[in-house]
Amino acid sequence: MLTLSHVFLGIGVLFAGSAVLDAVDRRWRAAAIWLIVAAPCLAGDEILAAHKAGTPWPAQLMGGGVIAIAVLAALSKPRPSDDDAAQAAAREASAARLGDRLFLPALAIPGIVAALVLGARPASSPVRWLFDPAQPSQLALTALGIAAAIALVAALAVTRSRPIHGLTEGRRLLDAIGWPAVLPVMLATLGVVFVDTGVGKAIAALVEQVIPTDSAIACLVAFSVGMVLFTAILGNAFAAFPVMMAGIGMPLLVKLHGAAPAVLGAMGMLTGYCGTLVTPMAANYNVVPVLLLDLDDPYAVIRAQWPTALVLWIVNLGMMSVLVFR
Repeated sequence: MLTLSHVFLGIGVLFAGSAVLDAVDRRWRAAAIWLIVAAPCLAGDEILAAHKAGTPWPAQLMGGGVIAIAVLAALSKPRPSDDDAAQAAAREASAARLGDRLFLPALAIPGIVAALVLGARPASSPVRWLFDPAQPSQLALTALGIAAAIALVAALAVTRSRPIHGLTEGRRLLDAIGWPAVLPVMLATLGVVFVDTGVGKAIAALVEQVIPTDSAIACLVAFSVGMVLFTAILGNAFAAFPVMMAGIGMPLLVKLHGAAPAVLGAMGMLTGYCGTLVTPMAANYNVVPVLLLDLDDPYAVIRAQWPTALVLWIVNLGMMSVLVFR
């Protein structure tokens, strides 16, 4: 039986292995960053148990780790490519030989996740034993971890590489990306912190003073604009969503005007992605491609995406005004 804890253990092994390889190469700052990230992945259950027991050190350690990563990130630079001409030529020759087969392991991941999630629903399913029945909400994430492991095995088979290459190439990619690799996770966590500290309630009070709350459309526009702006600020629609739902979505749109929660939630997330397209805080979308493609303009991806974001926001707002109140 597999749980989400096993998935995090696998992630922790990847980060810890990357830290060891960077330490061997005397890249101490990068090694420290990946080691800090690996620690809660490897010891997450123990940290959570201590936190639930009322012990203060887990929160203090996690906060200190975030600060340490921020300081190390400010002092670090993305790892330059260390491929010589022979290595670059070998990579190009391998890519030409494998062709489109290179994409098969990655493309298999969503298919495997869908098969596992749907296949685990029937009580007599042969794959149901893979998952913990006490954690049904974590089934999809656990399935994603299983799919990633299967895709890794498939990638090694397709490329005929040794298993150690999974770690070395993963470390090479992490070092090429640098600290933005962990920014989405931190920003998503920040959204939960904002909700727990009452930011949603503060937004609700501010909205009630600025807009006519007796107008359903005015509340919907405020919710839509807020999702875009908070996503742009936090860099993650998952971080903005709980804040805006707590501040505007639930108290004003659902309870006051009778909006459909499921429709509002789904389309609200899509609205938030408009902010994702126009902010450098969304590192995985807008910073990582710049680093991987070695673009001269750090905002090249955002410049290409903002017209799409604007059109999508307008169309989505129009659809929400019709669908969420039906």
